[in-house]
Amino acid sequence: MAQIHPSSCVHPDAQLADDVVIGPFCLVGPKVSIGAGTVLRSHVVVEGRTKIGEGNVIYAGASVGCDPQDKKYAGEDTALIVGDRNVIRENCTLSIGTTQDQGLTQVGSDNLFMANVHVAHDCRVGSGTILANNVALAGHVVVEDFAIIGGQSGVHQFVRVGAHSMVGGASGLLRDLPPFVICSGNPAGPHGLNTVGLRRHGFTDNMVRAIHQAYRLLYREGLTVKEALEQMAPLLETFPEARNELQHFIDFVANSPRGLIR
Repeated sequence: MAQIHPSSCVHPDAQLADDVVIGPFCLVGPKVSIGAGTVLRSHVVVEGRTKIGEGNVIYAGASVGCDPQDKKYAGEDTALIVGDRNVIRENCTLSIGTTQDQGLTQVGSDNLFMANVHVAHDCRVGSGTILANNVALAGHVVVEDFAIIGGQSGVHQFVRVGAHSMVGGASGLLRDLPPFVICSGNPAGPHGLNTVGLRRHGFTDNMVRAIHQAYRLLYREGLTVKEALEQMAPLLETFPEARNELQHFIDFVANSPRGLIR
């Protein structure tokens, strides 16, 4: 049976795994589902149609499944899904989705959201990401796996942050950040590859070399995006070890409705 502090208010319709721990002064709504091993430390609000997976730790003041900060929202029964083993620190806010999108905000697993992070409505956050203190994701943002966003940074609505990329602190990201790339500034501009992060995740020297060739074509040769994409295609045969990573980079660049940081 879940361990619920007597000062907390948990709706009888909420679905809690047997070993969930609800600390003091928490509020859990009727449409909430919380998986095994998840801990709400204290003063946590979980509401809306929210599903939280296993092994998460949510710290004081967090509001998970809160209404979107969107004037078009009119109480629709939209949702938030959170995966497993996430750490959600103090005063984070994660909103449910809106009917203007797919009605769903989604967070993967093994993420670290430091204090005061805001994940707005209809965002898609992958797995293994780090969002440092006071990062704000506007609505409909996509953050791919293993991306890192530095503290005090803001991401404009509908922007995509590519896998294994890194955003420097106090940056304003107004356009898409390709996978594997470092950016900083306001507005943010490209500053090379996240080579340290790539090697930490097992990328070989040859794989890093292949991605660097793609980066050079996009950012260092004075080419248009279309021209750069045309010259990237042969790299798939030149670097078969990095074929999947190169293809992801190419596909991301080729399908960027907001445009890329340049």
